Amino acid sequence: MEELIVSARIAIFPGSFDPFTNGHLETVQRASHLFDQVVIGVMTNTSKKPLFQPDEKLALITTAITDLNNVRAVAQSHELTVDFAQHLGARFILRGIRNVKDFEYERDIAEMNRVQASDIETVFLLASKRYAFLSSSLIKEVAKFGGDISSLVPPNVAQALQEKLGQEEG
Repeated sequence: MEELIVSARIAIFPGSFDPFTNGHLETVQRASHLFDQVVIGVMTNTSKKPLFQPDEKLALITTAITDLNNVRAVAQSHELTVDFAQHLGARFILRGIRNVKDFEYERDIAEMNRVQASDIETVFLLASKRYAFLSSSLIKEVAKFGGDISSLVPPNVAQALQEKLGQEEG
């Protein structure tokens, strides 16, 4: 009888996560059932001014995912996502899709990633209806003006947003 060789199915979920939302969390929870390991890659988006520093984001995400045994968050160094994936032994890049606009944008990135590393596959998970409208930018805008975001982000993120935005105003 031939020996079956099984390798771990590792996926990375890259993003700036400024802040980490319940939409992100739901995507990670669903992915945790599909992959042996999910690594949340906390990245820097150079086209945006972040509210949270990378170490703050990492701490917030780590707290939000404590009940997911096969999920961890790491800060990504300044490298291509496919290079980061290869360093982690990941064969999959996970992306959440909220709408057609996201799909068109993410499809182009997936094709570029395929050119860079043909052995890495991008997997799209459709956002559930209740989070399809949600974006980190929208969360920050609503929170800045005192809106209720408690059902849209993990509790520790809601508290951190309140503290951070309270500091900025004062």
